Amino acid sequence: MTIRVLLADDQTLLRSAFRVLVDSEPDMEVVAEAADGAEAVALSRSAKPDVVLMDIRMPGTDGLAATRMISADPELAYVRVVMLTTFEVDEYVVQSLRAGASGFLGKGAEPDELLNAIRIAAAGEALLSPVATKGLIAKFLAQGGGFDDESRNRVRSERLGALTVREREVLVLVAGGHSNDEIAERLEVSPLTVKTHVNRAMAKLGARDRAQLVVIAYESGLVRPRVE
Repeated sequence: MTIRVLLADDQTLLRSAFRVLVDSEPDMEVVAEAADGAEAVALSRSAKPDVVLMDIRMPGTDGLAATRMISADPELAYVRVVMLTTFEVDEYVVQSLRAGASGFLGKGAEPDELLNAIRIAAAGEALLSPVATKGLIAKFLAQGGGFDDESRNRVRSERLGALTVREREVLVLVAGGHSNDEIAERLEVSPLTVKTHVNRAMAKLGARDRAQLVVIAYESGLVRPRVE
């Protein structure tokens, strides 16, 4: 099945480079290009992409606002947003994950990394390594980007109360940067069982993917950030 990709970036030259790269792959194609966030949202509805490569900083409606609109639209529930940023750690990236993006990728990533990210996002997985996601969120929250204790306790009771003990245990390990195979080995269960627990946790917490599970784990205080 061909992966349909929407490119959203205000730099025409960069979009052209991404188009050449994506269209060179037999399993994916660029179906539309947008120069700002508002256009990206409109084209997401008309072109029906599987994955949107979204620049986080654009004039007018930026990538963050566009991601929120895409994530909030039930008709676009299948769309996965890969946020592109020039910064390794950026508070807007964390806000993007909260808003519904599947993760982020640096604009300086190698071509193979970008193509792999598209395939992973299209498959519904986190588009970057759990360790990278964990590190970014932990650093941001440790710098004061998270909830205060009162809000954290409310999130814990409201959002985590529906989870079983095993699902909480799996959530902690996901936030710790462990893959399904690693979690399965630790808990002495099959990877398929772990995937089932992860999917159930996502459904109960309203998370679109693994990256958002990490955000929830830190924001709720279930996992505490440790920054070296």
